[in-house]
Amino acid sequence: MPESVLNKSSRPDRIILYFLLFWTILNAIQAYTLELQGDEAYYWLYSRYLDWGYFDHPPMVALFIRLGDSIIHTEFGVRLLTVLASTTSIYLLWLILKKYAVDAVAFVLIVSGIFIFHIYGFTITPDGPLFLFTVLFYYVYQRYIENNQWGLAILLAVIIACLLYSKYNAVLLIGFTLLSNLKLLTRWSFWLIVVLACVLFLPHLLWQANHGYPSVNYHLFERSGHTYDFTNTFSYIPGQLLMAGPLIGWFLFYKAFTVRIKDAFIRCLLVNCIGTFIFFFFSSSKGEVQPHWTFILFAPLVILTLICFKQKGGRPKWLMPLALVNLGLIVAVRIIIIFGFGFAKTYGHLKSYYGFKEWASVVKQKAGDSYVIMSEGFQNPSKYDYYTNSLKCFAYDARYYRRTQFDIWPMEDSLQHKRAYYLTSYPMKGVTTDSIKLAAGTWYCSWVDDVRTYQKVNFETSSYKITASPGQKVTFNLTVTNPYQYPISFRDSGYAHQVVLEACFFKGDDIINVQKRMMQQRSSSPRKPANFRTPNKAG
Repeated sequence: MPESVLNKSSRPDRIILYFLLFWTILNAIQAYTLELQGDEAYYWLYSRYLDWGYFDHPPMVALFIRLGDSIIHTEFGVRLLTVLASTTSIYLLWLILKKYAVDAVAFVLIVSGIFIFHIYGFTITPDGPLFLFTVLFYYVYQRYIENNQWGLAILLAVIIACLLYSKYNAVLLIGFTLLSNLKLLTRWSFWLIVVLACVLFLPHLLWQANHGYPSVNYHLFERSGHTYDFTNTFSYIPGQLLMAGPLIGWFLFYKAFTVRIKDAFIRCLLVNCIGTFIFFFFSSSKGEVQPHWTFILFAPLVILTLICFKQKGGRPKWLMPLALVNLGLIVAVRIIIIFGFGFAKTYGHLKSYYGFKEWASVVKQKAGDSYVIMSEGFQNPSKYDYYTNSLKCFAYDARYYRRTQFDIWPMEDSLQHKRAYYLTSYPMKGVTTDSIKLAAGTWYCSWVDDVRTYQKVNFETSSYKITASPGQKVTFNLTVTNPYQYPISFRDSGYAHQVVLEACFFKGDDIINVQKRMMQQRSSSPRKPANFRTPNKAG
């Protein structure tokens, strides 16, 4: 082959190589310089308690963090595998597109302009592993369509299991892929994929069964809103366009959705892209859909857009300047976040990247080696545990917050009848006696001399919903189940601190009615339900 031809064919690969090098360095810098965000610290705790499942997510993110953190215990170590996964995913996208002879410069412009790729290029969440295995799935599936080989089938089964172990959204990818190519049902190798993937995923299913299916209940029932909020639907499409690129996102969706279907693989990509987009659009009728939940659709979005360019003779001339401005905006935001300029330390979730290492040190000085209890969600307790490299901070689920993995971990057992340092984000009259004021925020504190908590106690009614008129009194059976291996008591006599047992009625996030306990509760033995008839007023 002439040298000129070799140089011409190798030039696109060199462009991609230089881009991937720049991409990896930028993500590594951001992973190294920023403190852990609350969710990242929570997933670090996952890695301290390796298991086949967790309350919120499957365990792949815990394994990613455990591997990186075992190499170096810093923020960069925690995020190491997500940085490598991001670079690997982009390279696999390029390999998939080589069949369609797409333009390397267009590839760089599109990939670098997708905002969500920048977010999860350094942030460690279940979305990072999910995206890696999504792209790997497409890479192998592209070959499996053309070559019905047992080896590819086994590899696909392993990848599908890894997808399911990453995040439950993987079910959409699997379902839409099958829907796009029902001929797969006639392949014996397809049924091998099904059986092997199910066998590999069985440990997680058994974990769910042994813990009462917490993830199923949370994601399908507890998380859904009871009333329709139009703003969730209204904000969904703008959120997706922003994730695809603040200036070019609209154009990417337009090109991807108008591609010509010329083979089974393109049809698979299009069904997944449109199907995932529509699924979460309708999901917005049941509650908030966070923009990153659709992360799996951005792999086919990239591929379809670039194939469409090739089908129609190349990218439009005006795209390059617009894409460069789009990229400039994103890089500018990343630089602002790296150095903590301007709005970075005060805006929304961004402010959680700053000041918590100092905060954990101050709290540690006050609490010493004692346990710390916080009642403001799982994020800050997880940060304290990470920055003190301990398991000494416990997230207490007060009435304002949902259940978390802290309800399953054995931390609560370790602090019973111990002296603990209590932190809350608001002052409590007669309880908090001290305060901590730092750049990260203000907390109110006190010592609890003899801790007793009932985090795992389950309160259930016979029906999930109760309908009542304003002012109407409703009587119902309240079943209290003690899951502990020892009897518990809600009595106050003989204890240093009073138990607060109340029924609260919420309207949105606001309490509109509180009813204190009407009778002295008896002790409850392990795993034996006790029925109480409790009068409550519907607000």
